[in-house]
Amino acid sequence: MAATTPDHSTRLSTSNVGLRERIVDIWRSRELLVAFTRTELKVKYKNSILGFMWSMLNPALYLVVFYVVFQLILGSGIPNFPIFLLSGLLVWNLFSVGLAGATGSVVANAGLVRKVSFAREILPLASVGGALVHFFLQGIVLVVALVLFRYEVAFAYLPLLPVALLALLVFAAALGTLTASMNVYLRDTAHFVELALLAWFWMTPIVYPYELVADKIGGWLFLYDLNPVTWVVLTFQRAIYGQVDATTVTDGVKTVTEILPPGVDQWWYLWHLGIVIAASSALFLVALAFFGRAEGNFAEEL
Repeated sequence: MAATTPDHSTRLSTSNVGLRERIVDIWRSRELLVAFTRTELKVKYKNSILGFMWSMLNPALYLVVFYVVFQLILGSGIPNFPIFLLSGLLVWNLFSVGLAGATGSVVANAGLVRKVSFAREILPLASVGGALVHFFLQGIVLVVALVLFRYEVAFAYLPLLPVALLALLVFAAALGTLTASMNVYLRDTAHFVELALLAWFWMTPIVYPYELVADKIGGWLFLYDLNPVTWVVLTFQRAIYGQVDATTVTDGVKTVTEILPPGVDQWWYLWHLGIVIAASSALFLVALAFFGRAEGNFAEEL
């Protein structure tokens, strides 16, 4: 990426810059952050005929593949499975694309980092910002699916979506800032993140219901619940998919399958999202401090 830095970006030796000053620098560089985000989006689809259409084709293809495998072949038992899948898949795409891009952002802009003085923390933040733009584009696929299936969302839970989105963005930004600085010194970090995201996907209730895990692992559920992305996915599923359980009749026997946590209200989701935001904010401060200590030798390492 290439962008023009503002005149106030005069930070030369960054190892001695305090945490508060780093946050102020990021705020002052918000226009540069927007410029980097725009540049990243332009570079990604440069000379592409379909352009931003590729962002919408990604979840559409996932929808077809997972629908055939889990609904038609394996029989997931989840009614309106496409809506259930998309409500969690869009969340995951935002997180995974943002984190992967943020991890390699400093190395990818090595020439700029070596020659220009600016708040380099905005590089991973711009990657998360670019992923957010793709999230809204991919949301069009979900809206089309809702219209085609004439599916009614849980309107009472829709106000939770901005909170859930904020929680995910803060977590992705915190983790991405941390891995971006680590990747400068240890290039294996990017490959590790790629593998970790593969495993992370299956440890998040996107293609299977959360309550299935709760039934299987019982008292060990608290370990599964440590995944911050889970709470964001659950909130989106509750607001968009809406169905807490599913009723099936086989040979005259009625079976009720729980999909989402039963007997909880909006405050239950808000409480867990608040925990994610608080923990992610603390992680972001730690990531900034780590980034600051590592940044002093970026030019030499790159």
